[in-house]
Amino acid sequence: MPTAVSLFSGCGGSDIGLHKAGFDILMANDILPYARDVYRANLPDTDFRLGDVAKIKNFPRADLLVGCYPCQGFSQGGVRDPSRTINYLYREFDRALRQIKPKAFIVENVSGMRRADFRHLLNNQIVRFRLAGYKVKSELLDARDFGVAQERQRVFIVGIRADLDDIYEFPMPAYFADARRGQRHLTIRDAIGDLPEWPDGEFNNEVFHWYYLSRNRYRGWEETSRTIVAKGRHVSLHPISPKLKRIHTDKWVFEDDRPARRLSFRECARLQGFPKAMKFPDTAILNEKYKVVGNAVPPPLFNAVASALPNVW
Repeated sequence: MPTAVSLFSGCGGSDIGLHKAGFDILMANDILPYARDVYRANLPDTDFRLGDVAKIKNFPRADLLVGCYPCQGFSQGGVRDPSRTINYLYREFDRALRQIKPKAFIVENVSGMRRADFRHLLNNQIVRFRLAGYKVKSELLDARDFGVAQERQRVFIVGIRADLDDIYEFPMPAYFADARRGQRHLTIRDAIGDLPEWPDGEFNNEVFHWYYLSRNRYRGWEETSRTIVAKGRHVSLHPISPKLKRIHTDKWVFEDDRPARRLSFRECARLQGFPKAMKFPDTAILNEKYKVVGNAVPPPLFNAVASALPNVW
C-alpha cells in the first residue's frame, strides 16, 4: 500500500478521499484542536500532530505528500488581502516536499488564486515545486463534476518527481448538468433528503441579519447546493425554508412567513461529500463544527484527483 503524509489536513476531508484511493496516511497535521478531534474519530490509525507545521522539523518518508494550506487572502468570499502571512504557508509545504522527496504531491487551494492580480503567487508556488524536482500541472476543478452535491471550484496542483517517467493527467468530469452526457449532478435531496427536517441543536438559529439577506441564500431540493462556507451564520438556507425574492441589489426577503432555517453542520458535511457515518465528537461549540466542515476538501473530489495518479509506487 502506498504511503502518504498530509499537511494542513483539517478534519480529514482530503485524507478520507486518500484513504478510499488506497493510501496509508502515516502522519497528518493541523492547528485546530477540533479538527484533530474529528480527524482522530474517523481516521484513528493516522499519527495526527496538532500544532504549527513550522515547528515540525522531521517528516516521515512517504510516497505521496498532500497539503491544503489556507490562503484566505485569495478567497472569493470576504476581504481579500494577499499580503497576509497565512497566504505564504506554501513555503512550509515546499520545505516538507524537499525533505521527504515523495514520488508525487497534491495541493488544493481556493479558486481565487487564479485571479489575474494574484496569479503571480500561484506561479511562484509552481516554480518552487519545479525547482524542487517535480513535473507540475495545475487545474481548476468543480466538486459537483465529481459526485459532490455542491458548487465548489478549487485549484489543484499536482507534481510527479522528475526522475520518474510518468506524467499526471487530471481526471475528467464524471457528473454533468445534462444527464444525457453521463451521471447527473447530485442534488441537495440526494445528499440530505434522509435527514430530519429540524435537527435540534445542529443548526445556527441566529436572526437573519441584513447581511445574510443581502444575497439569495436559497436553493431548492432538486438543485445543487451553493458553496458550503465555514461560518455557521452565513451558510445557505435549508430547502424547507421559503424562497427569497429580490427587492433591490442588496436586499432579499422571504416570499412568505413559513419557518426558515440554515443548513445544519451535519447537512453541510453531507453536501461536502463526507460519508454518512462521519463522526463529530461533542468537544466543541456549534460554530467550530461548521468551521471544520466548511474549510474541508470534499472527499470525493480529492479521491478523484488522487486516483488519477499514475502507478509510480
